[in-house]
Amino acid sequence: MTTAAGAPRGAPTTRLLSIDTLPYYVGGFLGPFGTMVIVSIYPELRAAFDTSSEAVTWGFSGYFIPMAVFMLVSGTIGERFGRHRVMRLVYLGFAAASLLAMLAPNIELFVAARMLQGIGNAFITPMMLAGLADITAPNQLGRAMGIYTSFQAVGGALAPFAGGLAATADWRIAFVVIAAVSLLLALRPPPGAPRPDTARPPIRPLVQVRMIVLWITAFAAATGPIGVGVLVGIALRDGIGMDSTDAGLLLLVTGLAAAAIGPQFGKLLDRVGIRRFALATIIATSIVVSALGFATTVASMTVVWLLAASLSPAVVMTLTHIAAVAVPANRGGALSSILAFRFLGLAVGPLIWVRVYADHERLAFAGAASLGLVALAGLAYATRTSDHTLDGGHEGGDPGAVPEVVGVEAVRGGLAPPARHLG
Repeated sequence: MTTAAGAPRGAPTTRLLSIDTLPYYVGGFLGPFGTMVIVSIYPELRAAFDTSSEAVTWGFSGYFIPMAVFMLVSGTIGERFGRHRVMRLVYLGFAAASLLAMLAPNIELFVAARMLQGIGNAFITPMMLAGLADITAPNQLGRAMGIYTSFQAVGGALAPFAGGLAATADWRIAFVVIAAVSLLLALRPPPGAPRPDTARPPIRPLVQVRMIVLWITAFAAATGPIGVGVLVGIALRDGIGMDSTDAGLLLLVTGLAAAAIGPQFGKLLDRVGIRRFALATIIATSIVVSALGFATTVASMTVVWLLAASLSPAVVMTLTHIAAVAVPANRGGALSSILAFRFLGLAVGPLIWVRVYADHERLAFAGAASLGLVALAGLAYATRTSDHTLDGGHEGGDPGAVPEVVGVEAVRGGLAPPARHLG
């Protein structure tokens, strides 16, 4: 390993929370926080730009579309030109884009700023995880990844609350905070020198039938049942009539509760096998999401959304779990491609369902839930027992189980160990 200057890197750290590791965790927090910050402030954004919910939704979807595209190549770019150099530029660009969003005089410039933020976020998770793996002792890597995913979960859960709280004074404050954190992180980018001679992983295995099915599955699930967070935010503000702070607080509490439940799903997956777990969780998630359309009080929405928010990470877990072992020769490429299609689905979903919600609230949630049928078919195919790709090519053992992929190799592929993945 080398530092940004090309000198040999020191011994891995034995302290999981230290001045060396904290920038990685804060980077993990920043990505989801920047993504979800507008979920609870739609009315304020509509008023500020004198526009519709559909137009504001481009501030959410416009973030994900370039993020999904660039995530296909961001890891390779970072390794090729050096993590240290690339991430410093990314953080500076993220800060500039956040300030542009704050100063935007119209919805068009606001959406453009959000798209620039999305491009920056495409680099954050792959580079932070690869860098964290480099400075962590191998026997502590799993715990380090657990801390990282916890920071991600807290960032995604805290963002709607922070956005709503800022909106009580001025929603632009939230983007000032994001810019400030980005500038601080630019002072401590991860080490990593350019590697012009890095061997490229094979691309052909990524276009096998199973991977294409998984791409479709990830897109359908994210466009549908696991991507309804924006609809819930709008329902809380417009349907139930909550103010921005209360709506953000509800989303925060349910998000933190879901993060706490996530590790238990990992244990359950190991116990029952990937096939049964995958099919059960996508069915349960779709049913619960359809019930969101009938939740018309704060109490009912809280209960149903808590169930939906808790189940969604389990569906994501199955997708990453399968992808992590589907292409051993290019594990990182498989994982990042699944992420790309999931983020693309998260971008497309609100563009469809927010428009439907304006006329038929229940139909919007029912339509999103119905895409769970596509995801169900895809997961059934991807976990079928007649193909031994998923069990590493070995006969025998639990026919429905996919072996866990853990450790440095999985993390350098672009994600934490799949059973710990929270979204």
